[in-house]
Amino acid sequence: MKFVVTIDRDEDGTWVVECPSIPGCVSQGATKGEALENVKDAIAACLAVRSERGMPLTIETQQVEVLA
Repeated sequence: MKFVVTIDRDEDGTWVVECPSIPGCVSQGATKGEALENVKDAIAACLAVRSERGMPLTIETQQVEVLA
């Protein structure tokens, strides 16, 4: 399965990666590559927990246009 993730740096320079389609699924790393590898494990763990609890594996995400 493929998931869209967001990538950002916090105030300490740590890379933070989040999977918007799985609420609460966040990971981090000292480098962008490390953070991206770590989020793969986080996604797998979140999917397992959601499955065990009978929850939908993902929630719907959608892009919207905002005129600025």
